[in-house]
Amino acid sequence: MTASYRYDVEILHLLVSPTHAYFGRAREGAADVPTTDADQATLVAGKGIVGDRFFGKAAHMDAAVTVFAVEALEAIAAELGTAALDPLLTRRNVVVRGAHLAPLLGHEFALESGGGLARLKAGRPAHPCAWMDEMLAAGAHKAMRGRGGVRCQVLSDGDLQRGPAVLVSPVPLDPERAGEATLLRPSRLP
Repeated sequence: MTASYRYDVEILHLLVSPTHAYFGRAREGAADVPTTDADQATLVAGKGIVGDRFFGKAAHMDAAVTVFAVEALEAIAAELGTAALDPLLTRRNVVVRGAHLAPLLGHEFALESGGGLARLKAGRPAHPCAWMDEMLAAGAHKAMRGRGGVRCQVLSDGDLQRGPAVLVSPVPLDPERAGEATLLRPSRLP
């Protein structure tokens, strides 16, 4: 990675869950699954976050970790006229403050925190599921479109810690735009 842009961010949450709460549960309802808002998470290259539901799953190797800007959730709450929404209910792994994530799509980047470093590649947008209407607020599924974060491949072993961090990017980012929805290509609109 030939990154030359460094942004101070904060890692607010590190969600690690060994099982799915929403995926494949249309009839049963959301599962009550053990979920940890960890102080530290260990990432393994090509596998994901140790202990997480996507760790080592072949179908998810290129998207095992989801990074999400909390500003998006704050903007959604404001648009919907609701109280603060719980970022853990989005089931995103790494919730950050101060990161404009959309420009990272297709690029390698790094998060440095607590003396650790994790290299990631943002491969595709993290689209919200219909569960967001039930778990967050009515209308949250639609409001979260275009700002659900980025699904990433883990490129290097490393640890992330909650607290102050640095996002190292190969492209310029605008932290003021962290909560904005990105436009979806017309072919992808419902």
